[in-house]
Amino acid sequence: MSKKVKYLCLIIVASIFVIYVFVASRPIPAETILTPQWFTSLESNYSIAKPVDPSQNTALVPFRLGNRYGYVDAAGNFAINQAQRGYVSITSDYWSEYDKIPESITVHNPANEIAVTIDGTHGYPMFLDKRIFLVNRERTSLSALDDSGQIAWTYDFSSLITTIDAANGFVIAGLLHGAVEILDSNGRRVFSFEPGGSRLAVITGCGISKDATRIAIVSGVDPQRFLLLERYGDTENIEYRTVYHQFLEEGTRQPVHVEFVDNDRYVAFERQDGLGLYDINARTSLKVPLEGQIIEIDKVGDDHILFLLTAQNNNEKRLVAVRFPGELIFEAPFRSNNFFLSRQGSRIYIGGNTTLASFELEKK
Repeated sequence: MSKKVKYLCLIIVASIFVIYVFVASRPIPAETILTPQWFTSLESNYSIAKPVDPSQNTALVPFRLGNRYGYVDAAGNFAINQAQRGYVSITSDYWSEYDKIPESITVHNPANEIAVTIDGTHGYPMFLDKRIFLVNRERTSLSALDDSGQIAWTYDFSSLITTIDAANGFVIAGLLHGAVEILDSNGRRVFSFEPGGSRLAVITGCGISKDATRIAIVSGVDPQRFLLLERYGDTENIEYRTVYHQFLEEGTRQPVHVEFVDNDRYVAFERQDGLGLYDINARTSLKVPLEGQIIEIDKVGDDHILFLLTAQNNNEKRLVAVRFPGELIFEAPFRSNNFFLSRQGSRIYIGGNTTLASFELEKK
Protein backbone atom coordinates (compact mmCIF):
# COMPACT_ATOMS: atom_id res chain seq x y z
CA MET A 1 0.00 0.00 0.00
CA SER A 2 1.44 3.39 -0.99
CA LYS A 3 2.00 6.16 1.54
CA LYS A 4 -0.66 8.25 -0.18
CA VAL A 5 -3.28 5.49 0.10
CA LYS A 6 -2.37 4.84 3.76
CA TYR A 7 -2.73 8.54 4.48
CA LEU A 8 -6.14 8.66 2.76
CA CYS A 9 -7.37 5.61 4.71
CA LEU A 10 -6.22 7.13 7.96
CA ILE A 11 -8.01 10.40 7.15
CA ILE A 12 -11.24 8.49 6.50
CA VAL A 13 -10.97 6.48 9.74
CA ALA A 14 -10.09 9.57 11.75
CA SER A 15 -12.98 11.51 10.23
CA ILE A 16 -15.45 8.77 11.13
CA PHE A 17 -14.09 8.72 14.68
CA VAL A 18 -14.44 12.50 14.99
CA ILE A 19 -18.02 12.41 13.67
CA TYR A 20 -18.99 9.83 16.27
CA VAL A 21 -17.24 11.53 19.16
CA PHE A 22 -18.11 15.15 18.45
CA VAL A 23 -21.31 15.13 16.40
CA ALA A 24 -23.33 12.09 17.47
CA SER A 25 -22.71 12.69 21.17
CA ARG A 26 -24.05 14.96 23.85
CA PRO A 27 -21.40 17.64 24.37
CA ILE A 28 -19.48 18.04 27.58
CA PRO A 29 -20.60 21.24 29.35
CA ALA A 30 -19.06 24.41 27.92
CA GLU A 31 -16.45 24.83 30.65
CA THR A 32 -14.85 21.45 29.85
CA ILE A 33 -13.97 20.19 26.35
CA LEU A 34 -12.11 17.32 24.73
CA THR A 35 -9.56 18.62 22.24
CA PRO A 36 -8.22 16.15 19.64
CA GLN A 37 -4.41 15.81 19.76
CA TRP A 38 -3.66 13.07 17.24
CA PHE A 39 -4.95 10.03 15.35
CA THR A 40 -2.63 7.22 14.32
CA SER A 41 -2.93 3.90 12.54
CA LEU A 42 -1.47 0.78 14.14
CA GLU A 43 -0.91 -0.72 10.69
CA SER A 44 0.82 2.21 8.98
CA ASN A 45 2.45 3.92 12.00
CA TYR A 46 1.34 7.16 10.33
CA SER A 47 0.14 9.87 12.70
CA ILE A 48 -2.07 12.91 12.18
CA ALA A 49 -0.97 15.07 15.09
CA LYS A 50 -0.93 18.57 16.48
CA PRO A 51 2.48 20.05 17.40
CA VAL A 52 3.59 18.87 20.83
CA ASP A 53 4.98 21.17 23.50
CA PRO A 54 8.53 19.92 24.31
CA SER A 55 7.83 20.40 28.01
CA GLN A 56 4.80 18.07 27.81
CA ASN A 57 4.91 14.81 29.70
CA THR A 58 6.11 12.12 27.28
CA ALA A 59 5.52 9.06 29.43
CA LEU A 60 4.84 5.97 27.36
CA VAL A 61 1.31 4.56 27.42
CA PRO A 62 0.90 0.77 27.10
CA PHE A 63 -1.83 -0.42 24.73
CA ARG A 64 -3.46 -3.59 23.46
CA LEU A 65 -5.83 -3.19 20.54
CA GLY A 66 -7.00 -6.04 18.35
CA ASN A 67 -4.00 -8.20 17.54
CA ARG A 68 -1.41 -5.49 18.24
CA TYR A 69 0.24 -4.18 21.38
CA GLY A 70 3.02 -1.86 22.46
CA TYR A 71 3.70 1.65 23.78
CA VAL A 72 2.82 5.06 22.39
CA ASP A 73 4.05 8.47 23.54
CA ALA A 74 2.19 11.76 24.04
CA ALA A 75 2.86 12.79 20.42
CA GLY A 76 1.41 9.60 18.92
CA ASN A 77 4.77 7.99 18.16
CA PHE A 78 5.16 4.27 18.82
CA ALA A 79 8.02 3.04 20.98
CA ILE A 80 6.79 -0.51 20.37
CA ASN A 81 4.04 -1.58 17.96
CA GLN A 82 3.96 -5.25 17.09
CA ALA A 83 1.59 -8.06 16.20
CA GLN A 84 0.52 -10.39 18.97
CA ARG A 85 1.47 -14.03 18.38
CA GLY A 86 0.96 -15.45 21.86
CA TYR A 87 -0.38 -14.33 25.23
CA VAL A 88 0.54 -10.82 26.36
CA SER A 89 0.83 -9.08 29.72
CA ILE A 90 1.62 -5.36 29.53
CA THR A 91 1.65 -2.40 31.92
CA SER A 92 3.44 0.94 32.07
CA ASP A 93 6.43 -0.81 33.69
CA TYR A 94 6.81 -4.18 31.95
CA TRP A 95 5.60 -6.32 29.07
CA SER A 96 5.94 -9.96 28.13
CA GLU A 97 4.65 -12.22 25.35
CA TYR A 98 4.58 -15.94 26.11
CA ASP A 99 3.16 -19.31 25.01
CA LYS A 100 0.14 -21.09 26.45
CA ILE A 101 2.47 -23.40 28.36
CA PRO A 102 5.71 -21.40 28.52
CA GLU A 103 9.05 -23.11 29.14
CA SER A 104 10.57 -19.71 29.91
CA ILE A 105 9.36 -16.12 30.08
CA THR A 106 11.24 -12.99 29.06
CA VAL A 107 10.10 -9.74 30.64
CA HIS A 108 10.93 -6.44 28.89
CA ASN A 109 10.68 -2.82 29.94
CA PRO A 110 9.00 -0.17 27.71
CA ALA A 111 12.39 0.58 26.09
CA ASN A 112 12.33 -3.03 24.81
CA GLU A 113 15.23 -4.00 27.05
CA ILE A 114 15.19 -7.34 28.85
CA ALA A 115 14.37 -6.85 32.52
CA VAL A 116 14.46 -10.50 33.61
CA THR A 117 14.31 -13.97 32.10
CA ILE A 118 12.38 -16.62 34.02
CA ASP A 119 13.42 -20.20 33.23
CA GLY A 120 11.51 -23.37 34.01
CA THR A 121 8.31 -21.51 34.78
CA HIS A 122 5.03 -23.17 35.64
CA GLY A 123 2.95 -20.01 35.55
CA TYR A 124 2.16 -16.75 33.84
CA PRO A 125 3.55 -13.24 34.40
CA MET A 126 1.48 -10.59 36.14
CA PHE A 127 2.67 -7.02 36.68
CA LEU A 128 1.25 -5.22 39.70
CA ASP A 129 2.46 -2.25 41.74
CA LYS A 130 5.70 -2.01 39.68
CA ARG A 131 6.52 -5.61 40.63
CA ILE A 132 6.73 -8.88 38.71
CA PHE A 133 4.62 -11.83 39.85
CA LEU A 134 3.86 -15.32 38.55
CA VAL A 135 0.43 -16.86 38.94
CA ASN A 136 0.37 -20.64 38.53
CA ARG A 137 -1.62 -22.36 35.77
CA GLU A 138 -4.38 -23.36 38.17
CA ARG A 139 -4.64 -19.74 39.43
CA THR A 140 -4.32 -20.87 43.04
CA SER A 141 -0.87 -19.56 43.95
CA LEU A 142 1.12 -16.35 43.52
CA SER A 143 4.90 -15.90 43.44
CA ALA A 144 6.80 -12.62 43.69
CA LEU A 145 10.09 -12.21 41.82
CA ASP A 146 13.14 -10.26 42.90
CA ASP A 147 15.19 -7.99 40.62
CA SER A 148 17.20 -10.94 39.28
CA GLY A 149 14.10 -12.89 38.28
CA GLN A 150 14.35 -15.37 41.16
CA ILE A 151 11.29 -16.26 43.21
CA ALA A 152 11.32 -14.27 46.45
CA TRP A 153 8.23 -15.91 47.91
CA THR A 154 5.21 -18.02 46.98
CA TYR A 155 1.78 -18.00 48.59
CA ASP A 156 -0.78 -20.78 48.08
CA PHE A 157 -4.39 -19.67 48.30
CA SER A 158 -7.22 -21.90 49.51
CA SER A 159 -9.24 -21.39 46.33
CA LEU A 160 -8.97 -20.11 42.76
CA ILE A 161 -8.05 -16.42 42.36
CA THR A 162 -10.92 -14.53 40.73
CA THR A 163 -9.64 -10.94 41.10
CA ILE A 164 -6.43 -9.28 42.27
CA ASP A 165 -4.94 -5.83 42.90
CA ALA A 166 -1.83 -4.38 44.57
CA ALA A 167 -0.57 -1.09 46.00
CA ASN A 168 2.09 0.19 48.40
CA GLY A 169 3.65 -3.26 48.78
CA PHE A 170 0.38 -5.06 49.57
CA VAL A 171 -1.52 -7.55 47.41
CA ILE A 172 -5.27 -8.18 47.71
CA ALA A 173 -6.78 -11.29 46.15
CA GLY A 174 -10.43 -12.26 45.88
CA LEU A 175 -11.19 -15.97 45.76
CA LEU A 176 -13.81 -18.22 44.20
CA HIS A 177 -15.07 -19.55 47.53
CA GLY A 178 -15.85 -16.01 48.76
CA ALA A 179 -12.79 -14.99 50.76
CA VAL A 180 -10.48 -12.00 50.47
CA GLU A 181 -6.83 -12.30 51.51
CA ILE A 182 -4.19 -9.55 51.83
CA LEU A 183 -0.45 -10.24 51.64
CA ASP A 184 2.36 -7.93 52.65
CA SER A 185 5.57 -7.32 50.69
CA ASN A 186 7.10 -10.51 52.12
CA GLY A 187 4.21 -12.72 51.04
CA ARG A 188 2.85 -13.01 54.57
CA ARG A 189 -0.93 -13.06 54.95
CA VAL A 190 -1.88 -10.11 57.14
CA PHE A 191 -5.67 -10.17 56.73
CA SER A 192 -8.44 -12.53 55.66
CA PHE A 193 -12.13 -11.79 55.34
CA GLU A 194 -15.31 -13.54 54.11
CA PRO A 195 -18.14 -11.05 53.38
CA GLY A 196 -20.89 -13.67 53.06
CA GLY A 197 -24.56 -12.64 52.90
CA SER A 198 -25.26 -14.08 49.43
CA ARG A 199 -26.61 -17.30 48.00
CA LEU A 200 -23.37 -17.81 46.06
CA ALA A 201 -20.13 -16.79 47.75
CA VAL A 202 -17.61 -15.48 45.19
CA ILE A 203 -15.46 -12.36 45.08
CA THR A 204 -16.12 -10.74 41.71
CA GLY A 205 -14.08 -7.57 42.21
CA CYS A 206 -11.65 -5.95 44.63
CA GLY A 207 -9.41 -2.89 44.75
CA ILE A 208 -6.90 -1.36 47.14
CA SER A 209 -6.17 2.33 47.66
CA LYS A 210 -2.76 3.79 46.75
CA ASP A 211 -1.67 3.86 50.41
CA ALA A 212 -3.27 0.45 51.08
CA THR A 213 -5.35 1.84 53.96
CA ARG A 214 -8.67 1.02 52.29
CA ILE A 215 -10.01 -1.94 50.32
CA ALA A 216 -13.18 -2.15 48.25
CA ILE A 217 -14.95 -5.43 47.49
CA VAL A 218 -17.81 -6.57 45.29
CA SER A 219 -18.88 -9.99 46.50
CA GLY A 220 -21.49 -12.68 46.10
CA VAL A 221 -24.33 -13.40 43.71
CA ASP A 222 -28.04 -13.16 44.62
CA PRO A 223 -27.64 -10.63 46.06
CA GLN A 224 -24.36 -8.95 45.30
CA ARG A 225 -22.74 -6.64 47.86
CA PHE A 226 -20.36 -3.69 47.83
CA LEU A 227 -18.16 -3.20 50.89
CA LEU A 228 -15.51 -0.69 51.92
CA LEU A 229 -13.04 -1.59 54.66
CA GLU A 230 -10.49 0.67 56.39
CA ARG A 231 -7.24 -0.36 58.04
CA TYR A 232 -6.36 0.06 61.69
CA GLY A 233 -3.72 -1.46 63.97
CA ASP A 234 0.08 -1.41 63.73
CA THR A 235 2.28 -2.94 61.03
CA GLU A 236 2.51 -6.23 62.90
CA ASN A 237 -1.21 -6.56 63.63
CA ILE A 238 -3.02 -5.23 60.59
CA GLU A 239 -6.80 -5.37 60.57
CA TYR A 240 -9.46 -3.92 58.28
CA ARG A 241 -12.93 -2.95 59.49
CA THR A 242 -16.07 -2.71 57.39
CA VAL A 243 -17.17 0.94 57.38
CA TYR A 244 -19.79 0.66 54.63
CA HIS A 245 -21.75 -2.08 52.91
CA GLN A 246 -24.58 -2.03 50.42
CA PHE A 247 -26.73 -4.72 48.85
CA LEU A 248 -26.76 -4.47 45.06
CA GLU A 249 -28.82 -6.30 42.47
CA GLU A 250 -28.68 -10.04 41.85
CA GLY A 251 -25.27 -9.50 40.27
CA THR A 252 -23.03 -11.50 37.98
CA ARG A 253 -20.46 -14.25 38.50
CA GLN A 254 -18.13 -12.56 36.02
CA PRO A 255 -15.26 -10.32 37.24
CA VAL A 256 -16.27 -6.67 37.67
CA HIS A 257 -14.27 -3.44 37.64
CA VAL A 258 -13.40 -1.91 41.03
CA GLU A 259 -11.12 1.16 41.06
CA PHE A 260 -10.07 3.84 43.54
CA VAL A 261 -10.18 7.09 41.53
CA ASP A 262 -9.92 10.89 41.87
CA ASN A 263 -6.91 10.62 44.21
CA ASP A 264 -8.65 7.87 46.17
CA ARG A 265 -11.65 10.02 47.03
CA TYR A 266 -14.10 7.75 45.19
CA VAL A 267 -14.49 4.07 44.47
CA ALA A 268 -15.87 3.34 41.00
CA PHE A 269 -17.34 -0.12 40.66
CA GLU A 270 -19.33 -2.00 38.07
CA ARG A 271 -22.84 -3.02 39.02
CA GLN A 272 -25.84 -4.37 37.16
CA ASP A 273 -27.02 -1.87 34.50
CA GLY A 274 -24.76 0.90 35.69
CA LEU A 275 -21.79 2.39 37.49
CA GLY A 276 -21.54 2.53 41.26
CA LEU A 277 -19.74 5.47 42.87
CA TYR A 278 -18.87 5.53 46.55
CA ASP A 279 -17.80 8.86 48.07
CA ILE A 280 -15.25 8.03 50.79
CA ASN A 281 -15.51 11.39 52.55
CA ALA A 282 -19.31 11.56 52.53
CA ARG A 283 -19.79 7.81 53.17
CA THR A 284 -22.47 7.68 50.48
CA SER A 285 -23.02 5.59 47.37
CA LEU A 286 -25.06 6.18 44.25
CA LYS A 287 -25.76 4.50 40.94
CA VAL A 288 -25.28 6.03 37.48
CA PRO A 289 -27.55 4.10 35.07
CA LEU A 290 -25.79 3.10 31.83
CA GLU A 291 -26.70 1.35 28.61
CA GLY A 292 -24.68 -1.81 28.08
CA GLN A 293 -21.91 -3.42 30.08
CA ILE A 294 -18.85 -1.58 31.37
CA ILE A 295 -15.80 -2.91 29.56
CA GLU A 296 -13.16 -0.41 30.71
CA ILE A 297 -12.64 2.36 33.29
CA ASP A 298 -9.90 4.99 33.02
CA LYS A 299 -8.55 4.11 36.53
CA VAL A 300 -7.63 7.77 37.20
CA GLY A 301 -10.72 9.98 37.41
CA ASP A 302 -8.70 13.20 37.70
CA ASP A 303 -10.33 16.64 37.30
CA HIS A 304 -13.46 15.12 38.94
CA ILE A 305 -14.36 13.36 35.66
CA LEU A 306 -14.29 9.61 35.06
CA PHE A 307 -14.21 8.15 31.55
CA LEU A 308 -15.36 4.64 30.75
CA LEU A 309 -16.32 2.43 27.82
CA THR A 310 -19.51 0.41 27.59
CA ALA A 311 -20.63 -2.22 25.09
CA GLN A 312 -24.10 -3.35 24.05
CA ASN A 313 -22.79 -6.07 21.74
CA ASN A 314 -19.52 -7.04 20.07
CA ASN A 315 -19.59 -4.03 17.74
CA GLU A 316 -21.43 -1.17 19.46
CA LYS A 317 -19.39 0.77 22.02
CA ARG A 318 -19.86 4.05 23.91
CA LEU A 319 -17.36 6.46 25.39
CA VAL A 320 -18.97 7.81 28.56
CA ALA A 321 -17.92 10.62 30.91
CA VAL A 322 -19.26 10.96 34.46
CA ARG A 323 -18.63 14.04 36.59
CA PHE A 324 -18.38 13.37 40.31
CA PRO A 325 -20.36 12.87 42.42
CA GLY A 326 -22.43 11.11 39.72
CA GLU A 327 -23.59 13.27 36.79
CA LEU A 328 -23.60 11.63 33.35
CA ILE A 329 -22.32 14.45 31.12
CA PHE A 330 -21.18 12.80 27.92
CA GLU A 331 -21.93 9.77 25.71
CA ALA A 332 -20.34 9.07 22.33
CA PRO A 333 -21.27 5.94 20.38
CA PHE A 334 -18.84 4.32 17.98
CA ARG A 335 -18.53 0.98 16.22
CA SER A 336 -15.55 -1.27 16.70
CA ASN A 337 -14.85 -4.95 17.25
CA ASN A 338 -12.17 -4.12 19.79
CA PHE A 339 -11.45 -1.27 22.17
CA PHE A 340 -8.83 0.55 24.22
CA LEU A 341 -9.06 3.25 26.88
CA SER A 342 -6.31 4.75 29.02
CA ARG A 343 -5.64 8.01 30.80
CA GLN A 344 -2.68 9.97 32.12
CA GLY A 345 -3.84 13.05 33.98
CA SER A 346 -5.85 15.16 31.56
CA ARG A 347 -4.81 13.14 28.48
CA ILE A 348 -7.28 10.51 27.23
CA TYR A 349 -6.23 7.67 24.89
CA ILE A 350 -8.94 5.85 22.94
CA GLY A 351 -8.69 3.04 20.42
CA GLY A 352 -11.00 1.18 18.06
CA ASN A 353 -10.29 -1.28 15.22
CA THR A 354 -6.77 -0.25 14.06
CA THR A 355 -6.85 3.42 15.11
CA LEU A 356 -5.54 5.05 18.28
CA ALA A 357 -6.54 8.60 19.19
CA SER A 358 -5.55 11.07 21.89
CA PHE A 359 -7.63 13.88 23.41
CA GLU A 360 -6.80 16.57 25.95
CA LEU A 361 -9.36 17.37 28.63
CA GLU A 362 -9.33 21.16 28.83
CA LYS A 363 -11.28 23.73 30.82
CA LYS A 364 -12.47 26.83 28.96
